Amino acid sequence: MRKALTIAGSDCSGGAGIQADLKTMTLNGVYAQSAITALTAQNTTGVSNILDVDENFFKDQLDMIFDDIYPDAIKIGMVSNSSLISVIAKELKERKAKNIVIDPVMVSTSGSKLLKDEAIDSLKKELLPLADLLTPNIPEAEILSDMKIKTVDDMKKSAKIISDKFKCATLLKGGHSLNDANDYLFEDGRGIWFKGKRINNPNTHGTGCTLSSAIAANLAKGFNMENSIKMAKEYLSNALLDMLDLGKGSGPMNHAFDIKEKYKKLGD
Repeated sequence: MRKALTIAGSDCSGGAGIQADLKTMTLNGVYAQSAITALTAQNTTGVSNILDVDENFFKDQLDMIFDDIYPDAIKIGMVSNSSLISVIAKELKERKAKNIVIDPVMVSTSGSKLLKDEAIDSLKKELLPLADLLTPNIPEAEILSDMKIKTVDDMKKSAKIISDKFKCATLLKGGHSLNDANDYLFEDGRGIWFKGKRINNPNTHGTGCTLSSAIAANLAKGFNMENSIKMAKEYLSNALLDMLDLGKGSGPMNHAFDIKEKYKKLGD
């Protein structure tokens, strides 16, 4: 069995972050491990508290993972401070990590800034150049490419700028604010669109975590970048199409939509 590692924050409500990543990786056929950057107190209505993990303890997590069950791919989500970013970058270089997928969580889809400028600078300088794939949303891509994105042509231009700047593939996620979830990949000098379909489901908590984790799982299994993304988008669409409805806010999707019926059966 191939192995994948997620480096991200914990979502106690289970819809995003480490919990979503572990579910996604498992359901996509790899052995999932995690190194937690922060604990959050949150649910479908919002986040009430965040507790960063001590950097020495965080490094111990990474050391224990790499020393024993070496991952075939790594997904990195939100890292809230520059010291943890530096620990991750140093570890990835020393361990010669491969198939690194970074979801550069800096700005929410609604446009709210999630990281301080110092952490964003560290992210750009130390971590993003180590990626094999970046998966920014439009607000994040605007920061990384220093341009506004208003059209699909802007998406193409921005993805190329980011790819050239950080020497890696870039999957720019479109989303409903610009198009019907059509994402644009720029890799090795060429671009390709991955068409999505509008799914009328308001419960989209954790979609970015899920997509990047599924891509990492597919890379771990040996698929190329294009097929890894295609399969990941199909998985994400099916998880949304299951129409799970939990919580009072924007709820989670059903990561386990494809689990065998006998394991879903309720008690008498």
